[in-house]
Amino acid sequence: MTHLTPTKDAPRVLDRLSQVSALRGVPTLAERLVALDRFVRTDLATFSQELDALPRGARAIHKAAHHLLDLRGKHLRPLCVALASRFGAGFTESARALAVAVELVHSATLLHDDVVDLAERRRGQPAACTVYGNAASIFAGDWLLIAALRKIRESGVEVLDKMLAVIDEMIAAESVQLERRGKITGAREDYFAIVEGKTAALFRWAMVAGARAAELTPAAETALERYGLHLGVAFQAVDDELDYATGGTGKDALADLREGKVTFPLVVALERDPSLRPLLEELLGVDAVTGDALAGIANQVRASGALVATRALAEEHVQRALAVLEELPAGPAREALVTVALASLERTS
Repeated sequence: MTHLTPTKDAPRVLDRLSQVSALRGVPTLAERLVALDRFVRTDLATFSQELDALPRGARAIHKAAHHLLDLRGKHLRPLCVALASRFGAGFTESARALAVAVELVHSATLLHDDVVDLAERRRGQPAACTVYGNAASIFAGDWLLIAALRKIRESGVEVLDKMLAVIDEMIAAESVQLERRGKITGAREDYFAIVEGKTAALFRWAMVAGARAAELTPAAETALERYGLHLGVAFQAVDDELDYATGGTGKDALADLREGKVTFPLVVALERDPSLRPLLEELLGVDAVTGDALAGIANQVRASGALVATRALAEEHVQRALAVLEELPAGPAREALVTVALASLERTS
């Protein structure tokens, strides 16, 4: 969704949301994506220019950082900053700095995650840690994080304390995930603690940052923050579902399952199929997990209907996000956020 241009498959994208679409009278998602592209094209172009201006050096940490940044992610969090700002003063220089900051924080977490997860690929290419080493990736992430905090301070918008709180939330969520990794708990409360802290928190900050840069009312800021929460949960649920895809996602299939992470499909499957627990416990006791063993468990997860339940969770939070938007003024910015929420259900990576 980096450039937000529709694909030839876009017209069928709203099939699963036909009821919602009918109630809202929305056009097809393909048309919405064209309108969204037109609405934010200049904003994203200026954001990209500022992101590209991040210093490049000969040191390994600089190379590792730009290795990831140059792969161009979805830029969804900066987009959230831009769209929130469009309810007020618009994508000003301060808002743009905050958009760059949130992308740098996100990129820093990815560099760290790939080391922790022993990941070999990121965005369809070799991960920075496989090219430059674990140490370089960790320090590159630290460098990006410091650059992000400086951007926030220099923006003049009072969101630095909010970002520090969000980083604290993210670390706490990572800690829960680390403690639960390799343990067959399957507890829903653990899952949502991780998702809301690790993924949704940064979406929330992006919406608040855009709102404060645009000097919106406290009520509007609160509504946008709630939208960010629901968008983040929906985004992660789709990510969980994509772990069971067979290819084209930019990362190894069943990577989360291989790493022993508690994802929503696994939570649901453990609730519905008790025979899965001993198989997982046996799998976690093996040093080298075979592809056949993973495939067998993945098939049981699919047979339990867990992926359908995961899709339902994503759709539920998208609908909650859409409901929150009704509290905000109608106009292009609100319609653009509707499009972002709907499109989040249809991403393939």
